[in-house]
Amino acid sequence: MDLTVTLHEQFMRLALKEAHLAYTQGEVPIGAILIDEQDEVIGKGHNQRELWRSPLAHAEMIAIEEAARRKGGWRLQGCTLYVTVEPCVMCAGAVQLSRIDRLVLGAANPKGGAIVSSLALYDIPTMNHYPLITTGILADECGMMMQDFFRSRRRDRHDN
Repeated sequence: MDLTVTLHEQFMRLALKEAHLAYTQGEVPIGAILIDEQDEVIGKGHNQRELWRSPLAHAEMIAIEEAARRKGGWRLQGCTLYVTVEPCVMCAGAVQLSRIDRLVLGAANPKGGAIVSSLALYDIPTMNHYPLITTGILADECGMMMQDFFRSRRRDRHDN
């Protein structure tokens, strides 16, 4: 078995736990885990936009903020961000600006993904940093959680 795939799956499962926390709080179930060069978790987050009443409270942003505080600076070279769903433009920009080396994605985001789906932000040739991208890690599980969440939301609206 490929050790890298196993490691990616291990960290994506941690991100899925974060996504589940968001789900149980009525938030869009997206989770993120940020690890350093020694494969230690230095940041984690899940969507908290409703709870914090903030459009900035995305899983990725929360994980990046925590990691920057722990590392004592905004440059996160050598770090890898695992996120259950392809980031939006804001979060993709934060990944780029924080100099994260690798971005590992679960499910694609056809409506708002800024990496491989609806926009390819990192294909802009004038950017000063380009993280390595790994896609499709536990994509089915990540995608199913999103589908279940929105199916439940539609059902709840229909029942009321």
